[in-house]
Amino acid sequence: MADDPVGPRRKVLWRWLLTLMIGFGIALIPPPEAISREAWTLFAIFIATIVGSIVQPLTGAAMVLLGVIATAVFGALTPTEALKGYSEPVVWLVLAAFFLSVGMIKTGLGRRTALHFVRLLGGRTVGLGYALIATDFVLASVIPSNSARNGGVILPIARSICETYDSRPYDGTARRLGTYLMTLLYQADVIICATFITGQASNIIIADLVQKNTDIQIGYLTWFAAAIVPALVSLVAVPYLIFRLSPPEVKETPAAAQFATGELEKLGPMKRQEWLMFCVLVSVVVFWTTKDHLHSVDTAIVAMSGICALLVTRVIDWRDLMGEQAAWSVFVWYGGLVNMAAALSNTGLTQLFAGFVGGQTSGFGWVAALALIALVYFYTHYLFASITAHVLAMFVPFLAVTLVAGAPAGLAVLLLAHFSNLNAGLTHYGTTPAPIYFGTGYVTLRQWWIVGFAASVVNILIWAVIGAAWWKLLGWW
Repeated sequence: MADDPVGPRRKVLWRWLLTLMIGFGIALIPPPEAISREAWTLFAIFIATIVGSIVQPLTGAAMVLLGVIATAVFGALTPTEALKGYSEPVVWLVLAAFFLSVGMIKTGLGRRTALHFVRLLGGRTVGLGYALIATDFVLASVIPSNSARNGGVILPIARSICETYDSRPYDGTARRLGTYLMTLLYQADVIICATFITGQASNIIIADLVQKNTDIQIGYLTWFAAAIVPALVSLVAVPYLIFRLSPPEVKETPAAAQFATGELEKLGPMKRQEWLMFCVLVSVVVFWTTKDHLHSVDTAIVAMSGICALLVTRVIDWRDLMGEQAAWSVFVWYGGLVNMAAALSNTGLTQLFAGFVGGQTSGFGWVAALALIALVYFYTHYLFASITAHVLAMFVPFLAVTLVAGAPAGLAVLLLAHFSNLNAGLTHYGTTPAPIYFGTGYVTLRQWWIVGFAASVVNILIWAVIGAAWWKLLGWW
């Protein structure tokens, strides 16, 4: 019997109606005093774009493109202002980050790195998990695409090892190894995302928003220095929690190390392309970490120079870049949303929101106010299917509220910045690798959400207590 297309069409129609009703509903409300009609229209379009990105009558990037055009059509921004975001260096930096991941996967350097870790640590199940976590950790130091790291490098190896131990999703053998491993790798990934400014692409956006709204600058080394202590504690505590909540039936995995050894033998010694890729990555990181100390070259130009080097040496070719659909979708997404968020921050609406919420917490001390605001910010990620959408919709307003409440700026910035990553562990749609791992079928929805909430409690305690103490020691507040 043929599938009935009416059901899916009806769902899409309701998604369109919800998006448009919210947008036009806000636009028809008279704007507050001191807020212009153009600014209010921009706010309505921005909220409708965020809602559309969540319910997705079209893909997220397409909804953002519609939002960008709508800002010009309805007079909220001039055409030049509406398209200004696509000239922002930070947006090109995100695009370059995705292109670097293309080279890692094409040359096989990422896979080789993972196999070395598995050969070294993979004799036991816990060691196998940490071998793959270590791979993600190393790659995250240079590759901001967590979807490329996990979907292109780590997951294929993890699935191969699961099948080696006859652990498959739908035949009752998932708990032998796959359930534990898939849950572990995703929850560890969100911690790793919080560890590096290159942990996932939105961190670059967060650093840019912080610089534009405070006098604080967060670079590659400062982000890493702030994150490394609480991150290492989380990378011990959360895997132990998962081992208790989703224990693997297989505790010894000697075949994993044997598998890695065999695969490395097939790969042979590092090829010219891999060495060139390695040299480019090291050079990019060196230039990123020495910015403002040895040179003043913008980080986006550094990353794009690395891409040019890969093109000239034929490690990648132009067709590889043109075929990277995810990169161009993210470019459209980031360029549009970053620009709308920046334009909104100049309208006075953020300050109005901060003043209102700050008034509601006026009886609180700054510690209680920051704790409440940070928790609300963290758990509202249940409503978002993207770290980027969450950050652009809520980071600046919530940061403004914490500052109005009297919280130290450095503490508030770091807490919200890291929570922006850690909260993605709550659901099976929290950030791009979530549906990749959940889609393998090894973990039930109920189990995923239970582990996600439990891990969130552990992470919040670690980063709010140990993290805050570490940041105090570093002089952030």
